[in-house]
Amino acid sequence: MLRINMKGKSDGNFFMNIITLNIMSKAIQNRIGINGSKAEQIACFIMDLFGFDNRIIDNILNPEDRQLLYMLEAEGFLSTGREEEKLHDGREWLTHYWELKKNMILKYAENSFKKREKIISGRLRSENKKNFNIYSNIPDEMWVSRKILRDNYP
Repeated sequence: MLRINMKGKSDGNFFMNIITLNIMSKAIQNRIGINGSKAEQIACFIMDLFGFDNRIIDNILNPEDRQLLYMLEAEGFLSTGREEEKLHDGREWLTHYWELKKNMILKYAENSFKKREKIISGRLRSENKKNFNIYSNIPDEMWVSRKILRDNYP
């Protein structure tokens, strides 16, 4: 983790967490389970979008870029927000934005937690559900009663 100690005008110091390309790449690898080169490409793209800011305006994105950000939001890397401003003529102007969750990104970069394990266990659970056929538990009389109702009411 990269933390910079900043001297404030008040009596105390404060720390500023910095997200680097390496930190972002490591967080993507650990959280999503993507290999090194692909994680680095995604991290580079994200860092290019955000630059030195923590927040970007949504209207600069094209649909493909936005889809990636939605995926990263679901994984806990980003959050969305909006601000409303009143224009001089009284109309409301709504601005949507994306914001980096620096603390979560740093946490993902430090931990070797792999989401892949959860995905695999989720797949196993869904495969067990596929073997369970809910329709086989419905008695034949129920199917017949639905047919009778359907035939009587056009």
